[in-house]
Parts: sequence; C-alpha cells; structure tokens
Amino acid sequence: MKKILVSLMFAAISLPIFAAEQNVSLSDEHIDRLGIVQGKLVRTTEIPVLFAPAKVLIPPNNEYVVSASQAGIINQLNAALGDEVKKGEVLAQIDSPNLLSLQSNYLKANSAMQLANSAYQRDKTLAHEGIIANRRVQETQSQFNAASLDVQETKRLLEISGGSASGQLNSRLMIYSPISGVVIERMAVAGTRIDSLTPLYRVADLHTLWLEIAIPQERITDVKVGDSVDIENTAFNAEISLLGQSVNAENQTILARAVIKNAPKQIRAGQKLNVQIKQISKQIVFKVPNTAIAQNDGNAFLFVRSATGFDAKPITIVGKQDEESIISGVFTGDETIAIKGAAVLKANWLGIGSAEQ
Repeated sequence: MKKILVSLMFAAISLPIFAAEQNVSLSDEHIDRLGIVQGKLVRTTEIPVLFAPAKVLIPPNNEYVVSASQAGIINQLNAALGDEVKKGEVLAQIDSPNLLSLQSNYLKANSAMQLANSAYQRDKTLAHEGIIANRRVQETQSQFNAASLDVQETKRLLEISGGSASGQLNSRLMIYSPISGVVIERMAVAGTRIDSLTPLYRVADLHTLWLEIAIPQERITDVKVGDSVDIENTAFNAEISLLGQSVNAENQTILARAVIKNAPKQIRAGQKLNVQIKQISKQIVFKVPNTAIAQNDGNAFLFVRSATGFDAKPITIVGKQDEESIISGVFTGDETIAIKGAAVLKANWLGIGSAEQ
C-alpha cells in the first residue's frame, strides 16, 4: 500500500513536467473528427493597455473670442453657428459714434502736426539766414515732435478700434475674423446696443483637438507619453501628450491628454467618447484568439502544429482585446496553431482524457 501511495505522489509531481515535454499525437483524421480549427499567428505591433472614457476639447490656443472694440449698435451679423469663416472675413458691422470721435481726434492731430511742421521748417530757414535765434528753432522742433507723437497715438487707437486712418469720417465699424476656422458660438443679436469689448462670436480652429482621458490612478503607471489612443467606433486615433500630476478627489482618476491631429468632422468638441490606449511593442508579439490559449498550473500555452500532431509551446500574455489576446513567445510567425479545440488538446496533453476517441 505504501509503495502504491509513493508511486501516485511521484506521478502527481511529475505530471506538469511530463506533459510540457510531450507532443499530442494526432492524425489528420482525428484532428478533423475532434473539430480542431487551425490558423496562423498574426503579427502585431500594438499592445492594448486599457479602455477609458474621454471628452473632446478645443486647445486653448486654437480658440478666439471676437469682441466689439467700441460701443455701438449692431447693424449686421454675417456668420451663424457652425459656419466656416476665413481669416479677415467680416463677421459683423457696428454703428459706433465712438469711432467718429476717434477719427476726428486723429484728423485734428494730423492737422496740428502739419502746422507744427510748417512752423518748424520756416524757423529752420530763418535761423539759417540769421534772422532768428537757434533757440526759437528748438522750440518749434519740440512742438513738431509732440504733434507727431499725438498723431501716432490717435492713429494707433483708431486702428485698434477697427477704424481706418483714411481721412474720412465713418461710423461703420467692421469686425473681422482673427483666424480661419468654425463659428462655435454666436453671442449677440443684430439691432442691439452693446458696450465696448462685448463678445460677439467664438471662432475655433478645429484641425487639432484634445482628448481628456480619465485614467484610474492604479493604472496610470501603465500609460506613457507617446502611447496611441484608438477612438471607439471610428478609424481615427490620437497620441498621449501629457499625464496629469494630480488625482481627481471625486472619482480617483488622473487626467491624460491626447492630441488628435487633422481631426475629422465626425469628432466634435464637447463630445464624450470611449477610447482604448495602446502601446507600440518593442518585442515581437502576435495576436491570437482567446480560444487558442490553454492554461495549466498558472502558465499559458499554444498548441503548434507538428508532423505528428501538436506541440504545447509556452507563451506570455501581454494584453487582451475583446476576444483576442496579444502574446509573445519563441515563434517565427509562420507556425500553424490550433485556434479552436485547445481544451481537447489540453486534456490529452495532460493525460486526463483521450483525443483518440
């Protein structure tokens, strides 16, 4: 009895080692009878990391608020929500009495400068002929310089306000688009009186968008700057550009930011999406169906076709995506594997069943 127990214990200890070294011998006929489906390893370069929710945002430096530079009455609004506009395109027209005052100040300053210049030129001539003292020339030169500064100041104020230093009085103020982009908000109504700096439009360049991704704090070490981000139900992707340094106290997540370049129109600011973060593998990895993987004693194996049946080959699972797994191992990529029926092969491999039924 003691001898039998020792033999059984030895067999139990030796089973995984014995099984890992054995080939599952099967003929083509038995392979077909058991319903074992064969396929190829699929080489890939991307390793799935995790799924996470994300929100689409406009980068701050791509968004502009177009405001009225002067108070007045809005005569016309030329752009509506969602319109594409070009840089320099007229978005609105405002009737502004303040613009008349600025134009008048500029014209007065320009006239005073011309008079001061005439006096200065005359005094230079008289001083050269010895008729007046040089001190008189210095006084008129100072007056001319001061008048020139007044012209520059009033002209600049007029230009900042959107007016033209053309020499003609005109109360119509044109508001231009600062960039080529899309109108994402209209904040005014034609016919209303507005104050200076009242916002009229928000215009944004939507060629580049951001994804704000909420990463569980326990997974943040799995994510790296430069990782690829696939956007669910689309063929588009982004790239991680920033990992936050603080944890959201409400949901214990950390912000990761990804950049979408040449963003398609299907992706819109404010939209909530599901994304998958992936990493580019530095080693050779393959994609296989989950049904092709057999587990034994905490280890994973694939069944690789051989001349006499199948060989159990150890693998490392480096990622999962839906019904597929990303694995690494000693493979060339040309091997044929059992992608269905691994349970039957495992049973025969471990000696707990027979594949020859």
